[in-house]
Amino acid sequence: MYMNKKELGAKLAYAALDEVPKPQADAKKIVGLVKSSGRISGYQLSDGTTVTKEQGVAMAKAGEIQGVGVAHRKDSEYLKSLPDGTEDNNLSNLPSISG
Repeated sequence: MYMNKKELGAKLAYAALDEVPKPQADAKKIVGLVKSSGRISGYQLSDGTTVTKEQGVAMAKAGEIQGVGVAHRKDSEYLKSLPDGTEDNNLSNLPSISG
């Protein structure tokens, strides 16, 4: 059985995640990135609050943020967009604010 590029890309994206939390019904969305010196230091949520990267990871694991999974690089955890076939809502495409 063969997969098209889109299916393969989604499978690879999910494979890169350590955890895909199940969001609660009232889970918030990430609408912006907080950047400091060009690096993501936090997230702006759909209710207007901003949280640190660590708080965002903890909230996502608790099901309080939708559309993301948890990944890690070395000993640091971070959030990644779940593949949904739309590029517009990928974290890398969201607006940035200074932190």
